Formats: sequence, C-alpha cells, structure tokens
Amino acid sequence: MNTILSVSNLTKKFGSLVAVNDLSFTIEKGNVYGILGPNGSGKSTTLGIALNVVNRTSGEFSWFNGKISTHDALKKVGAIIERPNFYPYMTAVQNLKLVCKIKEVPTTKIEEKLELVGLLDRKDSKFKTYSLGMKQRLAIASALLNDPEILILDEPTNGLDPQGIHQIREIIKKIASQGTTILLASHLLDEVEKVCSHVVILQKGVKLYAGSVDNMLASHGFFELRTSQEQNLITFLESDVRFGTIKNEEGLITAYLKEDLLAEELNKSLFEKGIILSHLSKRRESLEEQFLTLTKNA
Repeated sequence: MNTILSVSNLTKKFGSLVAVNDLSFTIEKGNVYGILGPNGSGKSTTLGIALNVVNRTSGEFSWFNGKISTHDALKKVGAIIERPNFYPYMTAVQNLKLVCKIKEVPTTKIEEKLELVGLLDRKDSKFKTYSLGMKQRLAIASALLNDPEILILDEPTNGLDPQGIHQIREIIKKIASQGTTILLASHLLDEVEKVCSHVVILQKGVKLYAGSVDNMLASHGFFELRTSQEQNLITFLESDVRFGTIKNEEGLITAYLKEDLLAEELNKSLFEKGIILSHLSKRRESLEEQFLTLTKNA
C-alpha cells in the first residue's frame, strides 16, 4: 500500500501544556481514518502540524513517502480545519471560482463537485442563504476542487442537526468510494464507527490505539453470569486459562475471554462441576465500551 502520511514521534508543547505527546501513526491510501478523542486530546493540533499551520516542537512527519516537499505535497491535499468562510453576498459558484483562482486550478470541476455534495440546484444562491449544513457541504466541495489524494476534515458534523449529520456522512462515504483517502478528527464514536475503516485514539495527546476498527472490535467478548454459588463460579473462572479479567459487581459476574468459547460449552462445564447458573449472556464490546476502557486508564 502507498503511505500518504507518516507521523513519527511528534510532540507539540504550548508552554507547560503538552498537546501532542510522542505520537506516531501512518495513513495508507484508500482508507477512511478517524482521529478519535475527547475535546482537548490533541486532534486538531495534530492535523494543524501535518498541514503546516502549527509548528511542531519535535518529531517528524512526511507526505507521500517523503518523496516530495511538504509545500508540493499540500497541493495534493484538501482540508477543512475551520468553520466554512466564504463571501456571504457571493453565490456558491462565484465563491468556488475564487477558490480555484487561489488554488491555481481550472474552474471546470465546479459543477461536478457541487453535484457531489448535493448543492448543484443551489449553485446560484448566495452563501448567506445557506443553512449550516449546506455551508459545510460547500466547504467540502471547495476542498475537492483540486481532486486531492487525501481529504482532511476536522469535526465535520459539529453543530449540525441529525439530517445535516447524515448528509455529511453519506458524502464522506461517497467520496471514499471514489478512491479518495479521508482523515477526519472527531469526538463522536458514532461517527467513527459508521464511516471509518481505521482509527487513531488520542487521550491528552497520547496515542492509546491505532489500527483498523474491525481489529479493535475483534475481541473474543465476555460472559455475564449469575449464580447462587458465586465463590465456586469465580474459582472456576480464575482457574480456566481461557478467561482473563473477572469482575463481580453486586452478584453480576463478568468474565472476559482470551479465546473463543461457546455459551453452551461453558454452561455444560459449569453444570458438570455442580454450578447452576440463573443467568448467562455472551456479549462483545462495542466501540464505545472499548473506547471507555482505553480512556479510563489513560
């Protein structure tokens, strides 16, 4: 696979505050990446460094395997890292023509990009008449005018109503399906789970996880169990190498698996040991539960 962005041991300090702490990850062509973390976790700072608008304190980053300079590489990048800022009394087409002039790209793609974001029928409407969601979609169209290899979005659905959020997510999926790599920063687990193939999880500038969303969710799951013979059950689980962490919260015993095990198989083994269960449920952790587990201990 082609590496689009490589970040190595990146650190950014604002005085005594460490916003990004020894961060390393890579972005490979053709995937949708989410940088996920609560507000203040270093997401926007990381994007700002990669886009050359924030100076790093230490560490390195390189675009496209380091084969071209950052200045030339950024010509292949489309980015929205602030609120959409267009001239209010100009139409969508007029604003995008101005963007083309600044980016030194032809105006031939304007209608194609407006159609992609669902604004072609409002191309001659003034920007001031647009809703917040439409403004965000116009910003995405402007970021696509140079046919970038990667599109970078910072909190793309912030402040939008449910319909606006859905529209932006569908546009992101459509852009990705056409082969454009996407990197988006978000504090919304739902957003990452619905649109991203890969995730980098940050907490206070520190990377907690980097990899595919599927791998993060590919745990063997856990059992939730109840019995009147609590101590016997816990002793059995603790002696079985297939189990890791065992928790007992007011009689609900949660046993995390280190390898696959069927509920029927566990029930049979316990029954043979004389342990009768009043409740047995097997579950897998959602992305939200995985995220909370990671960030709770960070």
